[in-house]
Amino acid sequence: MPDNNIVLQPIGVVHTDVDDPMDMPVGGKMAKIEIFSPYQPALKLIEENSHIWLLLWFHLADRDALTARPIKINPDLPEYGVFALRAFNRPNPIAITRVSLEKREENCLWVSGLDAVNGTPVLDIKPYYEADRVFSPRTPYIRPRDRQMLMEQFWRHAVTHHQEECSDLYLAVRMAVIADEALGQLTRDEIVVDVQGSRCLVDAIQGITNARLANPARLSFTEIESGHPLVRWSKGEQSLTLIGKRPLNQHEFWNLDDQEVIEVQS
Repeated sequence: MPDNNIVLQPIGVVHTDVDDPMDMPVGGKMAKIEIFSPYQPALKLIEENSHIWLLLWFHLADRDALTARPIKINPDLPEYGVFALRAFNRPNPIAITRVSLEKREENCLWVSGLDAVNGTPVLDIKPYYEADRVFSPRTPYIRPRDRQMLMEQFWRHAVTHHQEECSDLYLAVRMAVIADEALGQLTRDEIVVDVQGSRCLVDAIQGITNARLANPARLSFTEIESGHPLVRWSKGEQSLTLIGKRPLNQHEFWNLDDQEVIEVQS
């Protein structure tokens, strides 16, 4: 009989200030990855990558779990099989996480966006390639119950796509939250978006909605350098027009009320 046992030896370990998985922020945080000295040569030229995949072993997981509910995001959502979620608990608690590689110092990597607790074993590292990218995948809608968490989620998507924070990115996120509350999941094919404003605005909107110019044509854009930016959202017979009232800085983005920032026209 063949030996079906699989033996894996960790190549490193996660160092962070979070010890309990329930305390880990959604979206992760900055962490240090210590690679054990025998494996340091395998890091050669890893600095050429802006992003990497980490394969981890969630050593605190309940390995008997077969179903889970995404309670950290929205406890009102139904149960899923753990193979249909990025659930922490699972029979073989292998985690795969894409992180930003911030810097390397000898055998240590500093990464951002890691959702693994202190002491998590690292099994492998792989570079993130352009071929890994799927621009508009079909996924279940794990919608946060908390509006602040929804804002944070859209902010992460916008920044990942646009690659910097700016006033029009902040406006795009605030508009997207209002549109999501009115029309539902913004990445669905039936959501059509018409943007009249800056390139930064349309770029951030695209990062949140995954809307394309064709196949299907969900996004249209008219560049306007002055005046009030406008985004018109439609879903079948429903439509929503959102007009920006003012530029936003980071503090205002997180703290001002909708009516101070955006004019809503149904």
